[in-house]
Amino acid sequence: RPSLSVCILADQIHKDEADALGIESKTVEDLKKLNKNKKLVKKLARAYDFFLASESVLKQIPRLLGPGLNKAGKFPTLLVHGENMSAKIAELRATIKFQLKKTVCLAVAVGNVSLAEDQLVSNIRLSVNFLVSLLKKNWQNVKTLHVKSTMGKPQRLY
Repeated sequence: RPSLSVCILADQIHKDEADALGIESKTVEDLKKLNKNKKLVKKLARAYDFFLASESVLKQIPRLLGPGLNKAGKFPTLLVHGENMSAKIAELRATIKFQLKKTVCLAVAVGNVSLAEDQLVSNIRLSVNFLVSLLKKNWQNVKTLHVKSTMGKPQRLY
């Protein structure tokens, strides 16, 4: 999912690195300007798909922003100083979230057109096995599994 937008809540070292990579970043001072204003925090949460935060900043986020990011389901992921920032962002863009609620149907993106067939098969296998491991009674809770391309017909797997 290359189109996902990212924001780095950074200390000075990570801010310089993010600026060099052309990634949007905010410092503690920028977060203090929001002043726990719910509307501004919500606006920040809506503007980006996911957040990364430096170790020192991550501890201050609940105090600076309140519960806004957590409620939106976008609490920042930890970014350590020795870690490669662009690799971490690429990893987060390639990650999917299974949000199991009370619904009986679930849809997730597992690949795109640029992937080779074997990559797509391994993505599907990995995501199905992970989903089944999240369920209480494993495969007994799965009635059917379908794979569908954007314009194509659904193919039943299970």
